[in-house]
Amino acid sequence: MAQLRLDQRTVTTLVAEATTAPSMHNAQPWRFRFLAAERLVLLRADPARAMPRSDPGNRALYIGCGAALFNLRVAAVHASLVPRIRLLPDPRDPLLLASVQLADLSEAPQEKDLWRLHPAIRQRRTSRHPFSERDIPENVRATLQAAAAREGATLLFPGLWHVDTLLELVRDAESRDLVRAEEDEDLVRWTRLGGEVDTAVDGVPAYAFGPRKSDGKAPVRDFSGRRPVPDRGSAAFERTPHLALLGTRGDGPRDWLAAGQALERVLLEGTLRGLSTSLTSHPLEDRELRLLTRDPGSGVGHVQMVLRLGYGPKGPATPRRPVPDVLSVV
Repeated sequence: MAQLRLDQRTVTTLVAEATTAPSMHNAQPWRFRFLAAERLVLLRADPARAMPRSDPGNRALYIGCGAALFNLRVAAVHASLVPRIRLLPDPRDPLLLASVQLADLSEAPQEKDLWRLHPAIRQRRTSRHPFSERDIPENVRATLQAAAAREGATLLFPGLWHVDTLLELVRDAESRDLVRAEEDEDLVRWTRLGGEVDTAVDGVPAYAFGPRKSDGKAPVRDFSGRRPVPDRGSAAFERTPHLALLGTRGDGPRDWLAAGQALERVLLEGTLRGLSTSLTSHPLEDRELRLLTRDPGSGVGHVQMVLRLGYGPKGPATPRRPVPDVLSVV
C-alpha cells in the first residue's frame, strides 16, 4: 500500500485537536515540531509557561502535556494513522517529552477504540457550574476506571469519609492562599479580566470562572481571587459532590505523562457518557496537603489529580493559542 501523504494541513489539524486538552490554568505549556521527512511529531515542554509558585516541580506541566499527547493519539487514529509513542526519548533533552511516529495502517494495527473517542475532543469542557445531586451509575464508574487503567493509572471513587477529608484539604489550601498573598502570583498571571477576555488565547477568562459558590460542598476554585468580577452572580452547588482520585504507582516525569494521558482518556469517556467535569488541583499544589489526599488503604499510589464529576452545564470553551504559535514544520 502506498504511504499516506502527510501534508501540513493534516498535521495542523492533528495539533489543533491535541491542544484542546486541559492544562493547569489553561497555560497550554506545550510546543510541537513536525519532521516531515521522518513523519515524526515531537512534543516539547514550554518552560515559559511553567508555574514556579503553584507547580515548582513541573508535575502539572507534564500532566497537561500528557493530556495533549493523548488527544494527538486520538486525532491520529481518526486520520487513519497509527501513532507510535516514545516517552522521554532523549535523556540529554529534558524538554523533549515524547516523539510520535505517524505510521500508515498497513504498517501497524490501529487502536480502534481511540476512534470512538474522537467526537469528545471538541465536546469536552471544564465546568465550574453546579451539578445535580444525581449519582453516577456503577457501570459508568467502571468504564472510567477501565479507561484510566488502559493508560497505566488508577481511578478511585473515594468513600464519604475520604471525600470529606478531600474537601477539608481544599478549604485548607484556600485558607493558605488567603494568608500568603504571593500564592496568587500564578493565578493572577493566567486569568483574564476586563478587556483581556476578548483577545485571550490562553489562561482562564472571566466568563469561564462560573458563579461564586453561595452554598454546597463542591470543590470549585474561585479564579477571581481578591479581584471583583462584575455581573458574575452566585449559585448553590451540590452538597454531595462526586469526586475521583487519579493516581499512579510512581511519581516522576514518566508517571506524570502517563497520568495526563489517563486523565484525558477518562475525561473523553465521561464526556461521551454525558458527564460534566472539572479538575481540582488546589490541594495538590502544596506538598504537605498532597500527601494527605492519599488513602493508604486504597492502593491509588501517588495522587496526580482530583476530578469532580456529575451532571450539569458543560461550561464554555476556553481560548486556545493559534496552531502556528505552537507548531513548527521542518
